Amino acid sequence: MNPSQSQVREWHNVTLSRFEDEIQPLNQPAVMRGLVSDWPVVEAGKKGPQEVTDFIKSLDDGSPVYTIIGSPHIAGGFSYDDGFNGVNFERRQTRLSSTLDFLLSQRNKPQSPAISVQAAAVNKVLPGFTDDHSMPLLDSHVPPTMWLGNEALVAPHFDINFNFAAVVAGRRRFTLYPPEQVANLYVGPMLNSPGGVPTSLVDIRDPDLERYPRFQKAMAASQEAVLEPGDVIYIPTPWWHGVESMDSLNILINYWWGGLSDNNVSPNTSLMHSMLSISELDTATREAWKHLFDYFVFHTSGNPKEHLPDDLRDIITRLSPEQRKQVFAYLKSRL
Repeated sequence: MNPSQSQVREWHNVTLSRFEDEIQPLNQPAVMRGLVSDWPVVEAGKKGPQEVTDFIKSLDDGSPVYTIIGSPHIAGGFSYDDGFNGVNFERRQTRLSSTLDFLLSQRNKPQSPAISVQAAAVNKVLPGFTDDHSMPLLDSHVPPTMWLGNEALVAPHFDINFNFAAVVAGRRRFTLYPPEQVANLYVGPMLNSPGGVPTSLVDIRDPDLERYPRFQKAMAASQEAVLEPGDVIYIPTPWWHGVESMDSLNILINYWWGGLSDNNVSPNTSLMHSMLSISELDTATREAWKHLFDYFVFHTSGNPKEHLPDDLRDIITRLSPEQRKQVFAYLKSRL
């Protein structure tokens, strides 16, 4: 761990009520040690790579999974290509069992390619998995996704939802940065982002502080945790997080949930639209619009509905279902 980093706070014996009453209100990352240690797949993962591979293959229905593959020269650092016109890895559809077999064959071999199966829909790929693997802090309707591969690094990015990430096999190092550190993370282009969301250009394993000097401030504000099989980390949105897979076979199950309003509109969508409509205006005009955003969106300069009737249905207060349809139709017609 970098001397300037702090450890993510650890919790033990977490229950749903304890999470809701003590952990979530802090709006900080939290490591919940051993939360899913009783999962059968975790027990297999603790026995070894072959055992957990056999367990997962026994459930695999053969559906293709999205897989990224990087040549050995990227040293597991999935990122943009040198010209920011794309990425430094290939995208493929593979069979999960075949990928697992290949990963086992590459263990301890030098110059192996970096491989990562990303966001595989567990309910589709591993039917029956959730029968014996429930997330104790969530309703069963929240679908799990699976990530597996060998040693690799996913650069700092943020999620639009809250995230529970459960380590099943291997170890993963999470490095997290508060949302206010965005200016110190040197975010790359959005359209060609490796993961579809804004992503840092910094290799957090060996940051180039001459090229990215402000990153030193981000490091000072960061938190780090290494998770073992059975551990779960809670990541609030939109905390930035880089994830390093530390072993020759790493498997993680995660759950995205919440973090959106009742309208179910992604704040990232609103961010992109605002960048198109406001960021290129002159300074004075941007500053003027900032006051409106502070008032109507962030409520930092007052409550815009406090002088209006409680039962009024409006975008400032609360929309009726019919009004919501009308507003979305209006917005769609303007985009």
